[in-house]
Amino acid sequence: MTPAAGGEPEFLYLTTTGRVSGLPREIEIWFTERAGRFHLVAEHGENAQWVRNLRVDSAVSVRVGDRRLAARARVVDASAECRLWADVRARAEAKYGWGDGLVVELTPTPPSSASPPS
Repeated sequence: MTPAAGGEPEFLYLTTTGRVSGLPREIEIWFTERAGRFHLVAEHGENAQWVRNLRVDSAVSVRVGDRRLAARARVVDASAECRLWADVRARAEAKYGWGDGLVVELTPTPPSSASPPS
């Protein structure tokens, strides 16, 4: 995996659950990171299969560099969160020279704090 400018990995691997098949579906995608959250830009917007999958089941898994984590995905509302939307697109433009599309945010979920039975 080739690090992009600034030493951040170039790609993130997102696994969604297929909305019809129920099977895991992994994609390699450009991303930016902001305030502990990952942001993706879907070139094909709501027509992207991975976006359609996360609309049905927002629980996803993320692999970036050596990190693997569970996360919740959501489509950012451009009209209600215009500053976040603009910032994510500007970061993608700066990192990759492209940032036009639907913005999706991945928020890592904390590991389960449940203790195993004694």
